[in-house]
Amino acid sequence: MAGNFTPSVRIRRAITILLMNSPHRNPRALAAAACLCAALLSLAAPPSAADIWGYVDEQGVAHLADHQVNERYFLFKREPPRPAFEAYVPPPIVVPPPAHAHGPVIAVSVALRAQYAPLIAKVAREFDLDASLLHAIVTVESGYNANAKSPAGAIGLMQLIPETAARFGVNNIFDPLENLRGGARYLRFLLAMFKDNLELVLAAYNAGEGAVQKAGNKIPNFAETQAYVPSVLTQYRHNSRGAGAAPAGTTPVNRESPALIR
Repeated sequence: MAGNFTPSVRIRRAITILLMNSPHRNPRALAAAACLCAALLSLAAPPSAADIWGYVDEQGVAHLADHQVNERYFLFKREPPRPAFEAYVPPPIVVPPPAHAHGPVIAVSVALRAQYAPLIAKVAREFDLDASLLHAIVTVESGYNANAKSPAGAIGLMQLIPETAARFGVNNIFDPLENLRGGARYLRFLLAMFKDNLELVLAAYNAGEGAVQKAGNKIPNFAETQAYVPSVLTQYRHNSRGAGAAPAGTTPVNRESPALIR
């Protein structure tokens, strides 16, 4: 039969074991143990669980504690750890790509994608973003090259320009985690500004929110931005289907100089 005991039973058993194994046990010790047992029972909450340390002194008095008070205490009952209750984490805000998004899927290095996937998942949770969206932006921006630098000065996985990085609290723009967090903060800002209109958010990420506003809250008529938005949306839809890795038989794109720059 499994030894599944309540705290009160554990305390009684602990005192009994302690006294029976002590060289100083005597009637006075039994009486002291009874008082100690009553005191511990009055303090024991039903759901509690802890290790039990103790010893019997020369007068036969039993001493118990939930930790090693000094070298005289020895561990004679170890309790299993309490189950941890996970904090509630709200689901990420998912902005689905428009149905008309189409275009070729960009092939990237599977190894590089796997290397940065845990960081992207972490940042997505921190900012309540869909990890598939971050993967799509990183794919188009840098191809998972954390050292990528464009001729226009955009840097890292999320291709942040130094001004944007400073604006959103990035100290080391080449640090992959900081770079991702800076890009995620910017995305969160743009999602609020453009009321979750993902096409405008991506256009602003590429060309700047001022350019989108000057265009009348439409995608600016810049060739690069006009190509950038559907490219990210296509990759996002591809990732959302659980096919985030490069398709079989494709060659990874060289992203030493990103094709899409700001």
